[in-house]
Amino acid sequence: MKIAVYRKEHFNAAHRLHNPDWSDEQNKAVFGKCNNPNFHGHNYELIVKLLGPIDPQTGYVFDMKILSDLIKENVLDKFDHKNLNLDTDEFKKLNPTAENIAVVIWNILRKKIDNKYELTIRLYETERNFVEYDGN
Repeated sequence: MKIAVYRKEHFNAAHRLHNPDWSDEQNKAVFGKCNNPNFHGHNYELIVKLLGPIDPQTGYVFDMKILSDLIKENVLDKFDHKNLNLDTDEFKKLNPTAENIAVVIWNILRKKIDNKYELTIRLYETERNFVEYDGN
């Protein structure tokens, strides 16, 4: 028997979507306002899902305090109130799209959470736009 548990977090970050191999015109055509040279920001909503068995000793799938601490130390402290393009190593050479941010967060947390748990990252860039990544 497996059950899913979720932790929802929030962070704010600025970014610019830009491909350095393209002309300014092509970047503007593809990314529009998101290619603003002065950057723009989002209030991201992050949902971390773990799927696994219930521990018969604790009744938990995963201790949510531990999950909260892992997210804070490894994701929020790294990305919250940052310019993703300028302030983070992860996005120096990787376009900080919602898709890429979700994959980066998944890779960070996957190293910290036992593989017996299935991990899924859902990242809302806006109320209506979100991505989800489960490692596949």
